[in-house]
Amino acid sequence: MSLEKLKSVLAFEVYDIEKRGTAKSAENIVTSVIRPSGGKGTRYTILDAGKTEFLRMNSNSYLGMSIRDDVINAGEEASKALGAGPGGVRFICGTYSVHGELEARLARFHKKGACILFSSAYMTSLGVITSLTTEDTVLISDELNHNCIINAMKLSRPAAKFIYKHNNLKDLEEKLEQAAGAGKRCLVITDGVFSMRGDYAPLGEIKTLCSRFDDTFDEGIVTIVDDSHGVGILGASGRGTEEESGGTADILIGTLGKAFGVNGGYVVSGMEVVHYLREIAPMYIYSNPITVAEAASALKVLDILESPEGGELIKKIRKLTLKLEQGITGIGFKTIEGPHPVVPLVTGDTELTRRMVEFLKEEGVLATGIFYPVVPRGSEEIRFQVNGDHTEYDLDYLIDALKRFQEQNFTK
Repeated sequence: MSLEKLKSVLAFEVYDIEKRGTAKSAENIVTSVIRPSGGKGTRYTILDAGKTEFLRMNSNSYLGMSIRDDVINAGEEASKALGAGPGGVRFICGTYSVHGELEARLARFHKKGACILFSSAYMTSLGVITSLTTEDTVLISDELNHNCIINAMKLSRPAAKFIYKHNNLKDLEEKLEQAAGAGKRCLVITDGVFSMRGDYAPLGEIKTLCSRFDDTFDEGIVTIVDDSHGVGILGASGRGTEEESGGTADILIGTLGKAFGVNGGYVVSGMEVVHYLREIAPMYIYSNPITVAEAASALKVLDILESPEGGELIKKIRKLTLKLEQGITGIGFKTIEGPHPVVPLVTGDTELTRRMVEFLKEEGVLATGIFYPVVPRGSEEIRFQVNGDHTEYDLDYLIDALKRFQEQNFTK
């Protein structure tokens, strides 16, 4: 009987979400992947859509690595040699050589002392922030940080927390002044790339500003950067926001589930920080690691990134990103320009966004509308994401579809 009471409460809450217009759309179920051919990039079929082949413009697989044969083969070979699953957490069952190799390679890739793998980037942020927050810690966070950072701060129970305006160094300075004396340790936390906008944090300026206030905290100020959307795609060699901005993070969180096209999260920092997290972070200690297949595939992606092919692929994606930005603004829509392949079409209106997404699906394009509370009211958008397996034909097709929507909805 008690479950029946709870079910009615939960059903009402879901109804209320739907009534407010903030419910997530139904998930598309991919049934097949059609490899690039004839000038077209990868296409997908989805359940209940017949034989329609869709162009997917809402994937985080920025480099297109998830469908590369050499990346897939690396994972398959590792599974055949070592098994499909890890069998348990690392401190009980031990670990596999491929996990250790990947951690060493990622540390070198980011020019940090050490690396530790987590099951996902979300778990990485939770594990790092909660583990480094004590009752004498002050947290300072960018207002547009990802949900994983927001929830990590809620779970951490710090001495105090402050939110500064997005990428606003003057406001960050004011928050640092207010935080002085409120705790022994200060964690300044920011996304590297802000996933809904494609812009990135000015890490050099943030680091310089924090150094000015470092002595006001007995245990100093530590910068934590979640660069899940920057790693692998931003910067000339894919080393993320650090490379693009010219700044550095004390603790850098990355993912294997976006540009790397695989799964899993990680953090790179000094050896002491990583050793501490292995002993303290529950999200690491009590969770299975990523599979050996995922680790081996990620190693193959690193091989590609650190070769001349990687740099050329990043250049190609930047060229396609610019083409899409110019296409959007050229027909009168608004975007946020930048080097990252997240290209938002900003509508500022929930209903308009919904109609546009539905129209694009009818035209064979999969795109995702972003609404409040994921973004602030008035910042509603369609988030397009350029991938390495897209072609100029694909972007021309998308831009032509947007033109048709505009003609049908805005032309008198």
